[in-house]
Amino acid sequence: MTGADDGWLNALIGLMQSAQFALLQALAALGLVEASHGQPGWPWPVKLSGENLLIDGGQARRLAGSLAVLALVVFLLLLAMVWRRRRVAILVAVPVLLLAAPWPDAHVVWVPATPASFHRSPSGFTVRSIAQGQALYAQHCVGCHGADGRGQGALADARSMSPPNLAGPLLWRRADGDLLWHVMHGMRARDGKATMPAFGERLRDDEAWALIDFMKAQAAGETLRSTGVWAWPAALPDAAVRCEDQSARRLASWHGQRVRIVAPGVTQAPPLEDPRLVTVRIAPDAESALRDAIGCVVDASEAADAWAAFALVTGTPSPAGTTLIADRDGWLRARSQPGQAGWSDDDLLCRTDAVPSGAQPAVVADGLGALIARMDAQPVRFVKGGFVH
Repeated sequence: MTGADDGWLNALIGLMQSAQFALLQALAALGLVEASHGQPGWPWPVKLSGENLLIDGGQARRLAGSLAVLALVVFLLLLAMVWRRRRVAILVAVPVLLLAAPWPDAHVVWVPATPASFHRSPSGFTVRSIAQGQALYAQHCVGCHGADGRGQGALADARSMSPPNLAGPLLWRRADGDLLWHVMHGMRARDGKATMPAFGERLRDDEAWALIDFMKAQAAGETLRSTGVWAWPAALPDAAVRCEDQSARRLASWHGQRVRIVAPGVTQAPPLEDPRLVTVRIAPDAESALRDAIGCVVDASEAADAWAAFALVTGTPSPAGTTLIADRDGWLRARSQPGQAGWSDDDLLCRTDAVPSGAQPAVVADGLGALIARMDAQPVRFVKGGFVH
């Protein structure tokens, strides 16, 4: 977790990630790297780690100081090109500055990488890919990882190493591209013994991405069901939406606005429109979506997939009667449960601090407004593998 005063660290980690991705794209444009699974492959066995810097704040500050020194060195070298009178003194100062820089420990900053470390899903995190991934998981993964992803499947004991718990932080600590690589190429222990088979001959790249999407949705729901919070941020699954007579658009197109997902219950009246939120309803099937096409509703073609996807991320058999709120960056942040009359601070389930055990929710005149204000004040912070909030 990071505090509210750690914006500089969040910016540093984002800069590291963006710089590495930009470098990879530049190398690809020059034809200097080979493709891997349809995207430019990372050519080195290591990459800069953001997660380790969150764990070790001292190393993060040393890295920030070293980058500041490097920026100063670049400035001095440019200055030496135009200021001939002081060129010698400037060139002498450069190695002194580099030697004096507070370089961080290499084993903290650098972590192993795969050729797919900076790959991104071509389709995004969608309800259709989650549905496709669910079928693939049942076919290829449930035997070892179990129906809940906790690594206790019927075939788990036959493996040389126990399967990892996919409902824990694993999926957030590893970059999406690294997950893709391990699915397609398998995993090995330090002694070289296979701990997970490779599925590259059985899955296409798009199927592997769908499988990862399902595992993320399942892990979010399992975490919420067992702990009462989204211990690691869960993204809002994307879907096609129709707003009355308008053409279909994607949920992701509302990026930058808060989105409210409403799954109506049997006797639950639809909520009133709220200018602070874009309200989108989901329905259990295509027939219901067509019959109740008032306001913005997930398109009938994806209705069943959306219903199942939101059941997964909420860890429930059915989302009926549930309302979810996603922030401006597309992260699910709050949930109200069936029969709940209003909103309270305890409904903010993706948050910096823990929900007090047994505490009574604070009653305020505008519970939703207070929740939105806190949600906006505590944005999800970047680190990948993983996100921290």
